[in-house]
Amino acid sequence: MLLDVRGLTTRFRTERGELTAVDDVSFSLDAGQTLAIVGESGSGKSVTALSLMRLIPDPPGRITGGQILFEGQDLVKVPDAKMRAIRGDRIAMIFQEPMSSLNPALTVGMQVAEPVNIHRRKPWAEAFQVAKGLLSRVRIPDAEHRLQTYPHQYSGGMRQRTMIAMALACQPKLIIADEPTTALDVTVQAQILDLLKELTRETGAALILITHDLGVVARYADTVAVMYGGRIVEQAPAAQLYAQPRHPYTRGLLSCIPRLDGKAGERLVPITGQPPDLAKLPPGCAFAPRCSRADTACTASRPVLRAVAPSHLSACHHDDD
Repeated sequence: MLLDVRGLTTRFRTERGELTAVDDVSFSLDAGQTLAIVGESGSGKSVTALSLMRLIPDPPGRITGGQILFEGQDLVKVPDAKMRAIRGDRIAMIFQEPMSSLNPALTVGMQVAEPVNIHRRKPWAEAFQVAKGLLSRVRIPDAEHRLQTYPHQYSGGMRQRTMIAMALACQPKLIIADEPTTALDVTVQAQILDLLKELTRETGAALILITHDLGVVARYADTVAVMYGGRIVEQAPAAQLYAQPRHPYTRGLLSCIPRLDGKAGERLVPITGQPPDLAKLPPGCAFAPRCSRADTACTASRPVLRAVAPSHLSACHHDDD
């Protein structure tokens, strides 16, 4: 097993008190697999990714519990210097907005070559040759000329391809892609996701794909984990989750996706209400205020994530109905 996350909990200190952004999250991932973490904004997806990378700003945030076992080593406990050596080398991250992640004052070639220079200790001339190959690999045309250009000279899709090239620079074992297709048009979204899947298949790297759109991951993920209120509320193999979703929140997300086999004029069904305030979570199920099936049991106690079918976990009091 490449990655085994057990009971990960991340909290932030705020003016309104301490809030739990990631609450007792557990999942595992083997080499070559793709895990999609989905949910609305504020569900804890991105904080989970930053926790895995040990990039939570302290203060105000900190990992308060759990283990992140990567290749058998608990990343929560490793010294900062060792974590810096792992980050960008064995674990790489593609951030949500490439324009804010790329340095506007440095050429693209310098930024793609830098991980090779730092982690592989290659001379800059050799690192630039690796960078040229990486730009070609992510299908940026005229790679040799593009090494001397700057991020502002790229389109959104090309900047995202540059981020993928940087992530692949040191042949990582794990890639975390946080909303990699945000603000891209539908055609470019498909190209970027196809490219990510193809490259991870070639290199054998595992991929964690974070998104708010269940429709995006249908053809890319092996396993899907659905987050709500900082917790995983459902987890299953992708095909199984799409065919038979068990949690009301997952059903709600799926009902918001247009279907090719839908009847003409059929309306999408939105999820009513707003995502919960993590500083004021209800004592029971966090989804209860928005759930049409909620009863007194749902508001009184928090459901436990448990097996409801082989390889299928759900946290709902009504899973047996």
